[in-house]
Amino acid sequence: MSIKIRNPKSKARNESRFGFGASYFVLSAKRGYTLVEIIVAVGLFAFIMMLSSGAYLVMIGINRQVQGIATGINNLSFALETMTRKIRTGIEYGCPSAGIDCPNGNSGFSVRNLDGTTTRYALSGGAITKDNGVALTDPSVNVTSLMFYASGTRIPPADYKQARVTIIVSGKVFYGPEKFEDFTIQTGATMRVIDI
Repeated sequence: MSIKIRNPKSKARNESRFGFGASYFVLSAKRGYTLVEIIVAVGLFAFIMMLSSGAYLVMIGINRQVQGIATGINNLSFALETMTRKIRTGIEYGCPSAGIDCPNGNSGFSVRNLDGTTTRYALSGGAITKDNGVALTDPSVNVTSLMFYASGTRIPPADYKQARVTIIVSGKVFYGPEKFEDFTIQTGATMRVIDI
């Protein structure tokens, strides 16, 4: 351990040589942050992170909602496209059996395919079903109403109109527990084979 004693003459020498006092060469003690400053800084950081994480969680929730609805609607769209494709290419429309118009709507519809098999569509247990109860819609889609409006289904001379059916589907798309969106979709199909 060494003890340094300042020599007043060396101070004067340093001042004359460099033009300023030796005290400028001595490093001053730097002051650190106080406890209050650290607490305020940490509190501000935590508050800003809480706000940003809250906004992030809201965006995740909205994204899940939109994806759930889109999945349900895509499934419903696929089911309706499958039905209308069969109906367009089929013959002998009817509600509930062939050759019967349903101007006031009916929850069941049948169509005979070109190969001779008959396909029947109906609403059963909240799902659009085909033939022997095979569900066309996903469990996330709850169909509450399925109506078929058919015209021109009778054979001439009783009817000289081209066979046409309008389908109206209503229900709910679930995207979480007790979370759903209502929907109503309408589509139509006209028989491709000339029926006049």
